[in-house]
Order: sequence, then C-alpha cells, then structure tokens
Amino acid sequence: MHPYVAVPAIGLLLFRAWSHNSLTHAGLFAATLTAIVHAIHPWPIFFALLGVFFIGGTATTKVKHDIKSRLTLSSTGSSGGDTARTHVQVLANSLPASILILLHYFQLRTYKVPFGCFPYGGPDVLAIGVIAQYAAVAADTYSSELGILSKSRPWLITSFPPRQVPPGTNGGVSLAGTAAGFLGAFTIAATSWLLMPFCLPGKRIVGEKLVGGYKPGFEGGKGWGFNEVVLWMVAVTLWGGLGSLVDSFLGGWLQESVVDKGTGKVVEGGGGGRVPVAAPQSKKSDEKNSRNVVSGVGVLDNNGVNLLMATIMTAGAVVATSLVWKVPLSSLL
Repeated sequence: MHPYVAVPAIGLLLFRAWSHNSLTHAGLFAATLTAIVHAIHPWPIFFALLGVFFIGGTATTKVKHDIKSRLTLSSTGSSGGDTARTHVQVLANSLPASILILLHYFQLRTYKVPFGCFPYGGPDVLAIGVIAQYAAVAADTYSSELGILSKSRPWLITSFPPRQVPPGTNGGVSLAGTAAGFLGAFTIAATSWLLMPFCLPGKRIVGEKLVGGYKPGFEGGKGWGFNEVVLWMVAVTLWGGLGSLVDSFLGGWLQESVVDKGTGKVVEGGGGGRVPVAAPQSKKSDEKNSRNVVSGVGVLDNNGVNLLMATIMTAGAVVATSLVWKVPLSSLL
C-alpha cells in the first residue's frame, strides 16, 4: 500500500480499537506490528482483510453482549463475556497470514511471481493461504459470538453419541452457530472478490493471450471470468466454514471445558487463557462453588487452539491449491 494510504488507515484502525476498548495496551502494540506487515505489501487486499476481520469480529462481540455475559462465567467468578483482546489473541488470529504476506512480498520483490495480477492456475498460491486464514478465523469468531445466542443448546461435536452441553462449551456446535460461521467466511470471500487483483479475461484471442486480458481459467488460460470468480467465492466461503468446524473439533479434544457446578455455566479464561479448575476462595466454601471439567484434555488453551486451527487451514489451503494447480511446493520459497 502507498504510505499516504497505509499510515492513516493504520491510524484509523488502531484508534477504533482504542476508542472501543477492543484491545489491551499489549494488544494494541501487537496489532500495530501486524497492521504494518499487512500494509507494506503492495496489494491493499491483505490490509483490507485484516480490517474486515477486526471490525466484523468486534461488532459480533458487541451483539447482545449483556445477554451473552449472563450465559457464562469468568474465571474470577463474575459474569462472562469477552473483554479487551490481548496481544496473544491478536497473534493467534493473524500470525500465519503475516508470515505468508512477508513471503509473498519477497516473491514479488524477487520476481518469483511473474504476473502483474493474480493468475488462475498458479504459480501464485501464497496469497490464497492468507485469504484462507482470514476466512477461517472470521468464521470461527462469528460462530462463537453469534452461535452462543442460539435458542437451542449446542451439541458436543467430539462426543459419541452426541450430547447437549451448556452454551460456550469448547466443541459445542449448533445450526445457528454454523450458519454464522459461513456468514463470517463470506465477508472475507466478498472482500477478496472486490480487491483481489485478478487477471481479467479478454475478448479476442491472440495466441495464448487475449487482447485486454487472458484466456479464462476454465479454458486453460490464466484469466478469472464469471465462472472462475463464482468458484472462488464458494471455495473461500466453504473453506472458512470448514475452519470453524475444525476449531470446534480441536477445542473439544484439546481444550478443557470447565463448568461451575452451582450454576451449570461454562467458565471462561481471561484473555483466552486456561481456566483454573479450583474456584476462587469465597466466604462460603461449599460444593456449589466447585468446578468440573466436562470435556477436553487441557493440552491447549483457547489461543493455542485458534492458532493451531489457523495454521492448519492456512497450510491446508496452500497445499490443496498447489496440488490442484500442479504448482511444486518447492517453488513457494
């Protein structure tokens, strides 16, 4: 992005985070570094994806926040609900994309990507990994923040036979939450459709290249016509929605879900961290103040699950695209 655009854009994004108390001080610092990495790339789409994810994610967090805060408890014993995001949460949802953006920028600088636009069929596949990551984390955020408001209790995706669990349980899924996840992925798909520098098809064939553009991808060329773009939108949306389900599986298996026995509500860890099974000391220490692990093995906290899911979906998209487009993985570095 041009500095005249990047600097005020970063400033506006950070000001919104600060004014809405969306990030802690350390979170603001991590977000600043992340925004700079996204902005130094000449394509504006990557910074736009970061902005759309952040604004959409914080907006869904505010939806019926008073109701959501009563559905869970915090690890300190008070009402639940998300507070300002920490630097760990920022990195867990953006680090894989930041790494690929730097690699892609290096490719452009060293002319390893020979096209001035994004061609159908490769060899440029790293950009797809960035978009896939944001589609997955957006789907996961929308699913978590809106799915908890479902009128029906979620089902534990890792349980056989399936059983219903309290709202906020790691691995709990509902129809409303799944639909919200696909909505989140669609916001990323739509943003990429608007801003991705697709190689456009032309009208008159001159050899392999068309005057004014490229032969459409479905006809063996590098251009993105209507059919190719429709496939793109569907693929990004479905991949992002799949990422939300992968996160549910990982959370149900690897992250403990702790329930307060007295209220039957899920206990959430501050900043996406682990939840202590022992409840805070109180004047009336009885069984109602105790907690119980209802699922998961406690290998990762919520931030670890999010980072693992984002990494899997990012790497999976790059590998899958490389196989479909027959682009050697060795050419990506």
